[in-house]
Amino acid sequence: MYFLLKELFFPDVSEADKHGILAVGGDLSPERLMLAYRSGIFPWFDSDEPILWWSPKERMVLFPDELKVSKSMRSILLKELFKVTFNKDFHAVISSCSQISRNGQEGTWITNEMIEAYVKLHELGYAKSVEVWQDDELVGGLYGIDLGSVFCGESMFSKVSNASKVAFITLVENLKIRQYKLVDCQVYNDHLESLGAREIEREEFMEILNV
Repeated sequence: MYFLLKELFFPDVSEADKHGILAVGGDLSPERLMLAYRSGIFPWFDSDEPILWWSPKERMVLFPDELKVSKSMRSILLKELFKVTFNKDFHAVISSCSQISRNGQEGTWITNEMIEAYVKLHELGYAKSVEVWQDDELVGGLYGIDLGSVFCGESMFSKVSNASKVAFITLVENLKIRQYKLVDCQVYNDHLESLGAREIEREEFMEILNV
């Protein structure tokens, strides 16, 4: 495990430990964050921990052509119960993601420091959001980092049933049209597996990322 200082540097992802932790420390500057994502690395840490940088051996991804939309979800989409927008209210999306309680998780990993860092990335055009609205109320959404041919998903939230699925499906269908190679979902999630995401080896993920 590497301890990062001020130098803008990450070790090779093959140096990550068995849990997927590659490095500790550094900062959340736009330059370091974008170097991380372009290198197959992402930050993930609790508010009482130092910054931890991860590159797990198994990477959860979704190839756009493998998106699974159930008949019930297709029906919901056709009924147009929700309005979906892109990048209309990034701050509200990331703030909502930080406030949603999740099973088996105390508190949030999306700290004020993280929110500030990703809002900066949004202002620079790197961080993107998808908003789901119902009766002019924000009821779901997601955000992530857009690398141009790979979208690195960070977090999603849902205040009403199916809202986050609508956000994810709409995003992936949009990325498919634009010929993106994959959506990086980072770590295993049964919710995303039901939508077609699967784990691949880190080496395969890095090959795709670096093409």
